[in-house]
This record gives sequence, C-alpha cells and structure tokens, in this order.
Amino acid sequence: MTTVTLQPLPTLIAPVAASLTPGDIGRMREAGRQIRECYRVMTKGGVNIVGEVLKGQGTFFEMTHYPLDDVFDKDSHSQYYYHAHRGGGVEHGHFHTFLRGSGIPAQLKMLDYPQASEPWPKGEQAIAHLVAISMDAWGYPTELFACNRWVTDESWYPAEAVISMLDRFVIDHANPSWPVNIWLSNMLVLFRPHIEALLKHRDAVIDQWQASNPDQDIFENRQLEITGQLPISVDGWLAELEAVPG
Repeated sequence: MTTVTLQPLPTLIAPVAASLTPGDIGRMREAGRQIRECYRVMTKGGVNIVGEVLKGQGTFFEMTHYPLDDVFDKDSHSQYYYHAHRGGGVEHGHFHTFLRGSGIPAQLKMLDYPQASEPWPKGEQAIAHLVAISMDAWGYPTELFACNRWVTDESWYPAEAVISMLDRFVIDHANPSWPVNIWLSNMLVLFRPHIEALLKHRDAVIDQWQASNPDQDIFENRQLEITGQLPISVDGWLAELEAVPG
C-alpha cells in the first residue's frame, strides 16, 4: 500500500487593506459608497436586500431559488439566485453568483478531470460559480464562502480563471430590484481580495482531498461541501480601506 503524505493546507486568512494597491483601494472605496447608498435608499423605504429578493415570491421554501427563475443579465451573462438550506446560526440564506458560458472568455479552460463521474456543463451551457454571500435575517451580509462542484452543478474552472471572471459580473437591470442588483454587483468589487483568497484556498482543499482519495471523483463527494468561508463586514472593511493613507 502506498502511503500518501499530505502537506498542510495554507491558512485561509482575511486580506489586509494596507497590502493593496492604491488603485484597488480606490475601486473598493467607490464600490463601498455605492453599497452604502443602496442601504440608505432601502432603509428609507423600509425594505432590505433579502426582502426585496423575496418580494412577491409567495411562501419561502428551503432549497427553492429566489427569484423563481433566477436573475440573469443577457449582456454580461451574469446570474444569481438566493436560497436557504443551512439551518442554525445567524444565516437566513445566501446568494450564489455565477458567470454563464457565453460570458466566459474562450481562452479560459475548465479543469481537465478524467475522473468526472457526472457531466460538467460545456460550451454555452458552461457556468462558473464565483462566490456565495451569506445573509442574516435583517438582510445584511455576514460571510463569503466557496463550495464544491456538486453544490452548484457548475463547470469547474481553476481559481485563477475564476478570479479573472470577477470583473465581468454585473447585473445591469432593475429585476427584481435595482438597489439589490447594484448592491450585489458592487459586493464582488468591495470584497474582491476576500473572494480571491477563498478561490485559491478552494483549489488547495480540493487538491488535498483528491490526494487523500485518488480513486474518487472528489467533486461529487458529499462530505466536502464548503471549502472555505470568511466573515465579512461592509462597515468594518470600508473603515480599514479608508484608514489607508493616500
């Protein structure tokens, strides 16, 4: 029997604002201003992010996508939905964000994985999961997380490929809510360093699990669902960004 020696996973550490470039910090500050403006107009109207997504959708059921047909931008090929299935804790539900095949640059190739036991969407049907955003019952984000392939039935692109897709995510219309779409589009800008860290860590987790189970299709292993998570605070991260000189 061959003994596989596994290297320890890199620690998933939240980014530090002081390590970022002035250009990145400027873009994140602007995204934060837009997010705060969304909160201002929604609070003034007595609504919140989650409430707007669920508005007019009938009884809320776990696992059901909200809005019921997902949200899709036909120009950017960005997509998202909100749902709930993880009981306990402060999470009410979470958003999943994607880029569809027609919006993925042709030079970006999905992972070559001969062990795949389930078909991966390809061509125009390809879909890359970018990040998930956990929400509390008051409609505010609490955490970002990355997950295994089976969770979202996605095509699997390496972390660097997914990172290069992040700037393409934008929902530029008013369905189901203009403030929600502005908020979500800017969340992927404000927390870009966190998302990059999660994606790189995701691939490291997958590699280690595969090394431990070389004969398995690790992307269908139900014991591996969430590969990593980072708590977030819009106000806390903006305060850190705004404290950087320059």
